[in-house]
Amino acid sequence: MFRLLDFMRLRSTPVTAASLAVDLRVSVRSIYRDIADLQAMGAPIRGEGGLGYVMEKGYFLPSLRFESDELDALILGLKLVSERAGPVLDGAAERAAAKISSGLGDAQKDNMIEPALEAGPSRHMNSDGNSSTFATLRRAIACKEILTVGYRNSEGRPSTREARPLGLTLFENAWLVTIWCETAQDFRHLRLDRITFTTSTGKRFRAEKGKRFKDAVELERSNLSVKCSAVDAPSARIGWQAAETARR
Repeated sequence: MFRLLDFMRLRSTPVTAASLAVDLRVSVRSIYRDIADLQAMGAPIRGEGGLGYVMEKGYFLPSLRFESDELDALILGLKLVSERAGPVLDGAAERAAAKISSGLGDAQKDNMIEPALEAGPSRHMNSDGNSSTFATLRRAIACKEILTVGYRNSEGRPSTREARPLGLTLFENAWLVTIWCETAQDFRHLRLDRITFTTSTGKRFRAEKGKRFKDAVELERSNLSVKCSAVDAPSARIGWQAAETARR
């Protein structure tokens, strides 16, 4: 039932009992029974006729319980954030670790405080040196604000464009921001250390299918899949197209 709650909390749209049954490897009848039990316990799960189940926003469990490998994944992820995303997010990683540990049992709390996992420093990047740009982009992504972005490519050519900032991706040696370029009417992946300025346009955008961050990621993964099936070479397996940009 806890796993079922986790699956429900990861979804913002209705999901069918049949889909949940496949994900959790149980019968559809078990899903119906467990959903009913969770609803009786107060979980705000509602059924959408013909669509499936959806959980209301704002529901949190009073305590946390992780499998050992789940806790290891959290610890290592927070360690990587502290080492690779500082100084803009390292404090946030520490605060998140403190909050998580406060909701754990004694044994797991000890593992959180004194973990057996560590993340080494990046060979290429301890800080991107663009914390103000990073903060501006995060804020613009959150409030869906269109920015005017100045950029200088790998050959030193400058350009200016109106952009919808959609998401940020951390690679080994660079942060990339994925944008929807209003000029090109297409996705672009820009290195933060090559952005020369950002200016607010005062305009907002709304999420549109085909112009979202998830659409850009799915497109890159699709392109990579085609490359990997066509060419059996190491260069075809290094990551989505943005990784190539980050390496240059």
